[in-house]
Amino acid sequence: MRTVELLCSPELEEAVRGVWQRLAEAGLPSLARNTHPTNRPHLTLASVDEFPPGAEQRLADLCDAALPLPARLDRVTVLDGTAPLVWLVRPAPQLTALHRAVWDVLAEAPGPQPWQLPGHWVPHLSLALRFRGADRRRARAVAGVDRATGEFVAARSYDSESRTVSDLVPACPHPGG
Repeated sequence: MRTVELLCSPELEEAVRGVWQRLAEAGLPSLARNTHPTNRPHLTLASVDEFPPGAEQRLADLCDAALPLPARLDRVTVLDGTAPLVWLVRPAPQLTALHRAVWDVLAEAPGPQPWQLPGHWVPHLSLALRFRGADRRRARAVAGVDRATGEFVAARSYDSESRTVSDLVPACPHPGG
């Protein structure tokens, strides 16, 4: 599987990691427990079995032209059906346009994930992947947040076969960083 993911600005990443940590400290499922080096807060725009020829460069060009994008996180909830605990992203028009453009590039890609296609996509940042619905109220209280703002500042692709990521658009260095 190959993905197209957007990465958070430092302040937004810090807010998400703070929720991960609070969930873990409360004994709730949390992505804080995933110690794989590729684990970091991200917004998945698309997942397919493999990229068509030439798609990676086209995706990089699209993302480079679109970033940075405003990010507004609205509320913590459990998605129906798959049961991850997530922080919903309110999609700005620029984000929706980028999402559609990514899927235009991937139109011929094998194995698209149907819940990520335009019209079905629920933009979110994952907080815990396996979450019991009975813990929802407690998790929202532990998370202690409903809204956060920042930007999506970089793009990457995850390769599930090699368990590695490759930059589509690297994050720009911050002043003094």
